[in-house]
This record gives sequence, structure tokens and C-alpha cells, in this order.
Amino acid sequence: MKVLHVAAEIFPLVKTGGLADVVGALPQALIAQGADVRLLLPGLPAIADVVLHQKTVCEIGPAFGAARATLRLGRMPHSDVPAYVIDAPYLFRRAGSPYQASDGGEWPDNAQRFALLGWVAAHLAAGELDTGWVPDVLHAHDWHAAMACAYVAAHPPTVAATVFTVHNLAFQGLFPPGDFHLLGLPSRFMASQGLEFHGQLSFMKAGLKFADRITTVSPTYATEIATHEFGCGLDGVIRGRATALTGILNGVDGVVWNPQTDPGLPARYGRDDLAGKAVCKQALRQELGLQANAAAPLFAVVSRLTSQKGLDLVLAALPALLARGAQLALQGSGEPALEAAFTKAAQLNPGRIAVRIGYDEAWAHRLIAGADAMLVPSRFEPCGLTQLYALRYGTMPVVRRVGGLADTVVDATDDAVRRDVATGFVFEGATPAALQAAIDRAVSGFAQPPVWRQLMKRAMAQDFSWEGSAREYGQLYSKLADAKRMA
Repeated sequence: MKVLHVAAEIFPLVKTGGLADVVGALPQALIAQGADVRLLLPGLPAIADVVLHQKTVCEIGPAFGAARATLRLGRMPHSDVPAYVIDAPYLFRRAGSPYQASDGGEWPDNAQRFALLGWVAAHLAAGELDTGWVPDVLHAHDWHAAMACAYVAAHPPTVAATVFTVHNLAFQGLFPPGDFHLLGLPSRFMASQGLEFHGQLSFMKAGLKFADRITTVSPTYATEIATHEFGCGLDGVIRGRATALTGILNGVDGVVWNPQTDPGLPARYGRDDLAGKAVCKQALRQELGLQANAAAPLFAVVSRLTSQKGLDLVLAALPALLARGAQLALQGSGEPALEAAFTKAAQLNPGRIAVRIGYDEAWAHRLIAGADAMLVPSRFEPCGLTQLYALRYGTMPVVRRVGGLADTVVDATDDAVRRDVATGFVFEGATPAALQAAIDRAVSGFAQPPVWRQLMKRAMAQDFSWEGSAREYGQLYSKLADAKRMA
């Protein structure tokens, strides 16, 4: 089974969120199960300059505004996964994030940049660019790669099946309708049954309408996005593709996230020997200047600072959290108002609140290992990886019952604790009061060391490895490829 994964991000080279972690880990898990997997990535500096042993596959020539575009094939550092890189400096070699300039504004040519990514994917799937390797399945990730599904649909002789994964429906790749002529698609694609979305051009809709199968990153999110509340205006389109939609839970890279082997921790620990976690907590407090109070639980946040992630709820709950004697350590960046508010809270509460604006992967590991509990109060959450990392490190997730959070955390009710199945604290409403009540329960649990130790051990016993998820994807690929060949 030959599978081409197409994405704009990949850990550890380019990361703005959980998408990069998935693209970095899932292909490796599929390869371990016998699949022949390759990646297709845009030639961003952090990718084009780091992928190893690149050799030219073909000269694509002028395309999507670039005078020169070249397709190269190399191997990912560390994992050795084969990776195609689209070398188009005019479109990809620039500072800033993959999607935005350093001032935070969207790149004005994003439609062309990510149309090129999808176009190259479709032509690889058609066997036109690398005759020595033609995929059975093209797997596109999020709106940045979604146009691949439209280009394949526009060329019926292509035998490769297409899978489109929605990582976050809120980010849709919307562009002015006047940009449609830049895409090189037949005019029928700019209609309500195609890419048109309320007078705009939607790359996300290209994946939803034209992929052979759609997946989301958790079973609950697959159900939620078909509703008005979570569908971001596309719920009707999604309900229309209900029979093609599947939710497959994301996994965790057990090599990268493992407290028994994590090289960045002050001390390593495991489910059967938790002594190292106390060392990690002490070291984290010293590093952040937090008070050394054995009775005080340390809550953590590792997140984009946005209303989607419920960080305004954390701000509102801070007085109650501090009143219970707890502490907070936060790492993240996002909305300026939230950044300023958390920074101010830390200034007003030295020794009790510590804030680092920005993201540092190594420090995220130390923060998750050193904290007692992890706050993930999202208004919606397609899967969520932070709570999975927290479970691996024996850090109790405090989560809202939505999306993948609902699928991965078992609430510590009296009955669940008695049956030894509880792995965290779950609340329902997106309100400060609901979050405060969950924090209160967590603080009360922390005050009972035998109960807390039981929760930690049960959390660390959970298996959210990529092995099971990769097996589900493999079964999906096989059914699709067989159906495509028989059609």
C-alpha cells in the first residue's frame, strides 16, 4: 500500500499546532505496520534546508506565480521517512509562519501557495511527476492540502483514492472569489456544489466535497461538526457526506513523549516509580520562582491563548484557584489581550503564577512533567494532544467534555474512582463557574495522596499510542484502494 501524506507542517521542523505532531508521527506508525509512505511538504526554509539527501525528481517549471518550481525527494531527519519537497522560493522561502507574515497578517498569495501544494500532490497521484512511485492513496491534511482532492476530482483517470482529514474546522482557507482563476480548475468548481462558500472560495470545502473519505481526529468531533454549534457554517456539507465521514483518534508519539526516557527532564519516572515526578515539580518551581509549598497543587497551561481554547475561562477562574492555595504555570501565545492579562496576573501574584509567552518544545516537556494538573477548558477541541501528553506524564487533565477531550479523559466521579477507571476531571459548560468546580474537585483530590496516586497511575496506564490509530487508517486505505481499483 503506497500512501502519500500531504501537509504544510511537520514536527519537528515546522509546528504551529497539533497538526505537525500528527504528520510527524502517523507516517512512521504506518511504515512500522508495513505501508510504503511518503510525505509531500512545501519548501519552507525550515523544511527545504533540513530534509536530508535531496535529489531532483523533476522540474515543474513556472506555476502559480512562481517562475521556478522543482520537486525534490529526500528523507526526514531523525525518522528517515521519504519526503518530497516543493522547492519554489518565490512562494515558500520567506520569514514568518507558514501562513502569516511576522506582523500577523495572512500572506496575500496563500491561495497560490497552497494551491501549488495540492496541485503537485494530485499530479504525483496521477503518476505524472514521479513514474517510479505512484501512490494508491493520497491523504491530505487540513485546508492547506485540501485542494489536492479537487484537482484529483477534476482528472477522473487518476486511480489514487483520496482521504481528507479535518484537524480544525475553524480554519478554512477562505479567499476572495476573484482568486478562483488562479487555481486552474474548470469553472464548474466555483459553484455551491464546489468551492463556493457564502460568496468566498473555500479550500476546506474542496476537501469536504471531493475527497473519497473524510476523517476527523476524534470520534466525538466527527459527530459535533455535523451540528450547527460546531460546524462553522459547513455542517450542511458535512451532513451531506455523513456516510463518508469517520472519526479516528489521534495518538501520541511514545518516543518523543515518555517520562521514562525524556532527556529534557530533571529526573525520569514511570508508573511504578513516581519519585522523579516530585523532583520535576521542585525543579520547575525553582526555575519559575514559584513558592515551594508541598500542599499546593501546581496547575499548568500549554496552549494557544485564544477564546477557542477557553483561556478567558482560566482568567476568570484564577481568583478561585489561588483562593484554594493552588499555583499556575502557563506557556503560550495568541490573542494580545489574553497575553497581557496573564502577564499582569503573574506580576500581581509573584510566587504563585508564572507565565512564559511563546512556545518552547523542551520547556513544554518540563512543564507537563512538573505540574500536578493540566487545564484544557476548550470551547471546542477536535482531538487535543495536550491532555494526552499530560496523561502520559501522570498530570491530571482538567477538561471540558467536548471533542477528543470527551473521548480520552474519564471523569473522577466517586464511582469512577472506586472502580479505578478515572483519569482526570471533566466539566460540561463553557463557564467560569463550571471550570472552578472542576478545579475545586482537583484540589480536593490532590489533598488525598492515595487517591491522587491512584489517578496518576491509571492515567499513565492509558494506551493512546499511534499503533491503534495507524491500524484504523490502514484498514480505511485498503478498503478505499480496493474500491477504486474495482470501479
